[in-house]
Amino acid sequence: MSQQPGQLTFVAPRRAKPARHLADLPMAERRAAVVELGEKAFRADQLSRHYFTHLTTDVAQMSDLPEAAREKLSALFPPLLTPVKELSTDEGTTRKTLWRLFDGALVESVLMRYPDRVTMCVSSQAGCGMNCPFCATGQAGLTRNMSTAEIVEQVVIGARALAAGEVPGGPGRVSNIVFMGMGEPLANYKQVIGAVRRLVDPAPEGLGMSARGVTVSTVGLVPAIGKLADEGLPVTLALSLHAPDDELRDTLVPINTRWKVAEVLDAAWAYAAKTKRRVSIEYALIKDINDQEWRADLLGKMVKNKLVHVNLIPLNPTPGSKWTASRPEDERAFVRRLQFHGVPVTVRDTRGREIDGACGQLAATE
Repeated sequence: MSQQPGQLTFVAPRRAKPARHLADLPMAERRAAVVELGEKAFRADQLSRHYFTHLTTDVAQMSDLPEAAREKLSALFPPLLTPVKELSTDEGTTRKTLWRLFDGALVESVLMRYPDRVTMCVSSQAGCGMNCPFCATGQAGLTRNMSTAEIVEQVVIGARALAAGEVPGGPGRVSNIVFMGMGEPLANYKQVIGAVRRLVDPAPEGLGMSARGVTVSTVGLVPAIGKLADEGLPVTLALSLHAPDDELRDTLVPINTRWKVAEVLDAAWAYAAKTKRRVSIEYALIKDINDQEWRADLLGKMVKNKLVHVNLIPLNPTPGSKWTASRPEDERAFVRRLQFHGVPVTVRDTRGREIDGACGQLAATE
């Protein structure tokens, strides 16, 4: 359901929930769930090892479980994601998958293998309620929140493909997660925090990843940024700013009508102070809209001398959209102005452009 210009949707429509999955539950609840199914509590530890360490949900492969127990315990591994379409580029090292959830909702994830790391970009909602006009997902509206396990399963499936050597470059593992797929992660707060804990909890409780390898993005839900700072999870906060002035940001990022640039940046600096983690400012460069040198100067003055890094993103245009990437010379000038203020800045690698890499593009074609 598409939204009116500027309309925000904070509460997801009520829909049936996916079946309970092992990954939805912290360890104590897994043990209780196993007992509920008529098995000893320690079976939860075995199931966790199979899922989070061996990356399998196939109970037939779980030879340390009695056969009679396997069928009962398979209830904790309901199918969550069905692949609809997979596209790859960069000689197979960038793979984008469109998934269908149990209720027909569509979400996307991207696996990107670099020489020194593997990053997965995951979705946290089907659609998005933040309504940013240059974003394919934002224009689609919000279908529903994803469950913790639906989020985690995107990573586990990617990890399984890497471990099996299905991605060029030999067997590998996922090192970085970015919550930059479909959805506003902090609008699905509880499930996203559950997923982050599953990712970083030591094996076999979770995947045992470093919290420093996890990035949670937001358009600027100020109260939730404060809450995230108190979680004790030193994840990187990525703030989708896209404009340094309220007048333009009100249009590009409608949440700005609720919390202005100064408030959002204050919340980001408080997050950095509490977690000691550098904040990433995400800024999609859009031709003739937000790529003027004076805006680079304004941004530079606002963020200089802070624990910050600016990540400029050449806009991945969506079909039929009036929004497109900045001219190369304007991009270079923008970088120079930020560097003049001593602000660390990089231009994001535009991987996946030829496979509709911007989130929401693949779902929009279905």
